Amino acid sequence: MTTFSGKLLRINLRKKTSEVESIPDRIHRDYISARGMASKYLFDELPSGIDPLGPENKLIFSIGALAGTGLQGFSKWVVSSKSPATGTVFRSITGGNFGPWMKYAGYDMMIIEDAAETPVHLHIDRNGVHFMDASDLCGLDPKTVQARIKARYGVHTESACIGIAGENRVRYAVVASGKRSAARGGMGTVMGSKNLKAVSINTSIRKIHPFDEKSFSELIKKQIDLLKTHPRMKNMTTLGTPYITTVVNGLGILPVKNFQEGSLEGIENISGKEFLEMKKSKAGCHLCMTRCGGMRDVSAGPCRGMQVDGPEYETIFAFGPVLGIADKQFIVDANACCDHYGIDTISTGVSIAFAFELYEKGIIDRTDTGGMELRWGSRDSVFRLMEDISYNRGFGKILNQGVLKASGQIGKNAIRYAMHIKGLELPGYDPRGVKGYGLSMATSNIGASHMYGRPRDELSGKTDPHTEYGKGAAVSQVQKEQAVEDSLIACTFGNTGLDLQTYAEMLVAACGIHEFGSVDNLIKIGERILCTERCFNIREGFGRKEDILPKRILEEPLFNAGPSTGESYTQFDTLLDEYYASLGYSLDGIPSAETRLKLGIDP
Repeated sequence: MTTFSGKLLRINLRKKTSEVESIPDRIHRDYISARGMASKYLFDELPSGIDPLGPENKLIFSIGALAGTGLQGFSKWVVSSKSPATGTVFRSITGGNFGPWMKYAGYDMMIIEDAAETPVHLHIDRNGVHFMDASDLCGLDPKTVQARIKARYGVHTESACIGIAGENRVRYAVVASGKRSAARGGMGTVMGSKNLKAVSINTSIRKIHPFDEKSFSELIKKQIDLLKTHPRMKNMTTLGTPYITTVVNGLGILPVKNFQEGSLEGIENISGKEFLEMKKSKAGCHLCMTRCGGMRDVSAGPCRGMQVDGPEYETIFAFGPVLGIADKQFIVDANACCDHYGIDTISTGVSIAFAFELYEKGIIDRTDTGGMELRWGSRDSVFRLMEDISYNRGFGKILNQGVLKASGQIGKNAIRYAMHIKGLELPGYDPRGVKGYGLSMATSNIGASHMYGRPRDELSGKTDPHTEYGKGAAVSQVQKEQAVEDSLIACTFGNTGLDLQTYAEMLVAACGIHEFGSVDNLIKIGERILCTERCFNIREGFGRKEDILPKRILEEPLFNAGPSTGESYTQFDTLLDEYYASLGYSLDGIPSAETRLKLGIDP
C-alpha cells in the first residue's frame, strides 16, 4: 500500500478518448507529486514556441502524495500549463474538493490535451470518462455550474470549472472548485481555449492507504495536537489572512495607488478585526481544521444578497490599497464579482490600478475608456471595468490582456506604470521594502508570485529587509523548500509548525520510499523542480533580462512608507549574481551542464 496511485488519466478532447497510464516510479522519486511531477511532464511533452491558447498546449491537474490521508492542510491541488499571461511554465494552487476527489478516484494526475470542437463537460465515474455537451452550462458562473453538476450526478460529485471570463479567453481567468480558485496565470484561460467548461468526478471512496498505517496515524495525531495549541493556527482560524493587512502596512510595503506609496490612510477600516466583524461562518478546505476562510454578506454587484468566502489578504490589497480604497464592504463585493466572472483578484485589481494611474497621468482619457472617469477610489468604475474585462468589451478588451500586453497596445510610455514580472501582475508586497522578497519574485519561473518563495525572516524582522547583499543563497533556499511543499502539497496556512524533517517522516510513512527520509534529498528534489522549470523557460527564450523588477521598483524610492520610506534598489544585479551562483547557473541565468547532470535533467 502507498498513497501514490501511480496512475495518470490522459484525455484527448478532440478525439474524445481517454486512457490510464502508469507513472514511472522514477518520476515520483525525483519529483514527488503535484507541482514537481507536473513540471516534469510539461518539460518533456510540450514543444517550444507553442501558443498557450493553441491545441498543442496541455492542461494538467495534479494532487499531492499526502492528500486525503487525514493530515491537516495537505489536500490542495495544482493546475499547471504554459501560461497565456506569461508564456512561461506555470502552476496555480487551489483548494476545494476536486483534487481530493481525483485522488479518491485513483489518479495522481490528469493530462488534458488538444481542444474540443464545441463546449464540453467531462464527467468521470466508475464507468470511465464521459464527454458531455456543455452548451447548457455556457455563460454560467462557477457557483451555478457546480450546483447544476452536483444536482445532475449526485452529492458524491465534485467539479472544477470556468466562468464567463474563461470562455472569453481573459488572460487571467481562473479554474474554480467549490469556493476556491486556481487563480493566477490564466489556467482558466487555457481551459476555455480547449472548449472545456467543466470536469467533474463522482466517487464515494474516501480512503487512502499509507505504506505504514501505524506510523502515519501517529504523525496525524502529532500534527493535530500541535495545531490545537499553536498561536499561528489560532490566529488564522479566527482572523484568516486579513490580519496581514496591517502588518504589511506597518512594514511600509503595502502597495498603494499602483505601487506609488507604501502605506494607506484609513488602514484600520480594513484590518483583520474589521473583517472578523463581518464574518458569518467559517470556511476551509477538505480535511483542514484551520479553516482560515470566512463567509461574508455581499451588498452589491451580480452576487448581491449572497455570501462569498473571502476576502483573503491579496484580495484586500487588490481592491483596497492598490486602488486607493479603504472600504471593507466594497472589497467583499469586488471579491464576489471576481468569483462570479471567474477572474483572478490580484491581476484584476492591479490591471485596474494601472488604468487609474494612466488616467491620472493623462496617458488615457474618457475617449479611451468609453466615457468612464478612472479616478482613485472610484468604486462604480471598478465594477464596470470588471464586467467589461470579463465580457471582453470596451476598454476591458485591453485590460483583460494583463498590464504588459495592455501597455504595448496603449503605448505612450504606459509600460513604466505596468507593475508586472514576466507578464504577471505584482502581488501585495512592495519589493522595495523587502529586498529578498523582490529577488524571489524577479527570479520566480512563473512571474510575480508571492508564493514561489517567501523569505519569512525578512517579513518577521529576523533579518534586515532593506539589505541588498548576501541574500541570493537564502532566496534560492526558500524557493527550493517551497517547491517541496508545493509537491506534497502542503498549504502554507495549514502546515503550521511543520518542517522538512517532519515532511520527510510523513512521506516515508505514506509512500514507503526511504529516499524521502533524507532532508538533503528533499532539498535536492526542490532544486530539481526549480531547474526543470527554469530549463522550460530558457527553451522559450527567457533568461536574465526577464528576471527583472518593474522600472518603478528599481528606480523610484518608496514614498509614504513608514520604516521603508526612501527605499529603492541600488545593487539588484549583485543580488541576481548571488542567486545564480547559489544554484549553479551562468550569469545569464542558464543552468550549467554540471548542474543539470547533478540533478539528472536531460539536455
